Amino acid sequence: MFNGLYIEDKWDWQNKHPIIHLSFGSSQSVNAEETLLQIIKQTLHNTAKHHHVELPPLTLNLQFDALIKALSEKCQQRVVLLIDEYDKPILDVIDQPEKAIRNREILKGVYSTIKDNDAHLRFVFLTGVSKFSKVSLFSGLNNLEDISLHHKYADICGYTQAELEDSFRDDLHNTDLAKLKAWYNGYNFAGTEAQKVYNPFDILLFLSNGQQYKNYWFETGTPSFLVKLIAARREIVPTLENYEANLDFINSIDVNNIPIPALMLQAGYLTIKEAFHYGEELWYRLGYPNFEVKTSLNRHLATIGTATEDANSNQVQLNKGLISDDWQHFELAIQSFFNTIPYHFYSNAPIHDYEAYYCAIVYSYFMALGYKVTLEDTTSQGRIDMSIHMPQKKVILFEFKVADGKDLSPEALAQIIEKNYAQKFVHLNLPIYQIGVSFDRTTHSVNGFVVQEY
Repeated sequence: MFNGLYIEDKWDWQNKHPIIHLSFGSSQSVNAEETLLQIIKQTLHNTAKHHHVELPPLTLNLQFDALIKALSEKCQQRVVLLIDEYDKPILDVIDQPEKAIRNREILKGVYSTIKDNDAHLRFVFLTGVSKFSKVSLFSGLNNLEDISLHHKYADICGYTQAELEDSFRDDLHNTDLAKLKAWYNGYNFAGTEAQKVYNPFDILLFLSNGQQYKNYWFETGTPSFLVKLIAARREIVPTLENYEANLDFINSIDVNNIPIPALMLQAGYLTIKEAFHYGEELWYRLGYPNFEVKTSLNRHLATIGTATEDANSNQVQLNKGLISDDWQHFELAIQSFFNTIPYHFYSNAPIHDYEAYYCAIVYSYFMALGYKVTLEDTTSQGRIDMSIHMPQKKVILFEFKVADGKDLSPEALAQIIEKNYAQKFVHLNLPIYQIGVSFDRTTHSVNGFVVQEY
């Protein structure tokens, strides 16, 4: 199977090792302790049967230990251990902390066996979506090397630009490479600019589907664990473009401590845009990797707390109003969206800056529509709450206000005009619309909307 590949003459193929392959990557949700135990037991028994060794009637952890030693002794070779999606049993119930902790403790017991069998293991490789702390899941296992953000391995999980153009030269003869790059490239695992990679899944399906631009990866790998976690917390995720984080923050995930941006980075919904230093400490600037992830993720975030059919209908109506400059239609679509969010979603929302809260919701909606949206867009006179740039069509500037019952939309519009925010976009020679929106903090609805063309 490796004929013609780099590794063909780099390995002694007569040198064989017994393999234990523990995979949690099936479509089956590991939402019960019994399911997790059964998956592990079945893997151990199937592996033992394949190699004709007997498992003693011991506890699960001791059976795992016995299997490693038995295979090493019988084959006279150290064992290769492959664990696929090691964290899935936790992520499947991440919105149910008690279940997540129980699954974590089961996995912790199994993984603790690895340390005691170092002499019998040739190679151990674990893959997963997230990086749970060693203390919580791999206590005492200090010889695991995390290569997630290692520059040496930064381009092993995708196609670089050079690889894409070389390997798919004939298939991409008439393809707009700039558009392809905007849709599917951009993943950076702490490597150089040349090590940024395309999602292989997207590229292969793009080519096999007549080069149609679709959200291939997102449609098959919808981040249900992420959406469930955000919904369970009643938490609205603001724009994550240019989000700054250090390594401690990125690596701080545990069942009872899961920073949403850190989880999104590890799961592939954010990526590293830039590495820089604050003093001697290494920091990263994060952002969405590409158009597919940016629009698809925000489409999901925009539907949290409301029925999917309502969200889809609202998005269609919002888009129609935006394209046709029908601002009354546009206002009704925004009102409809906020009216479909149940009260209980607001009741525990851990956000104190309510203006930013509403702004983040509206932002997700526009991002889901695929527009170029900027929050806190800087001008010489201050910051615009939100701007939308529709190339060759128009620019829309928003200022949001929140109050208890009072309509502050005229004040919001007055601020845009007084600070002359529109001046920044005059050189584009496009229509510029200035919109003030007021929200009622008590009813969580739009109670004022005014628009004026510049």
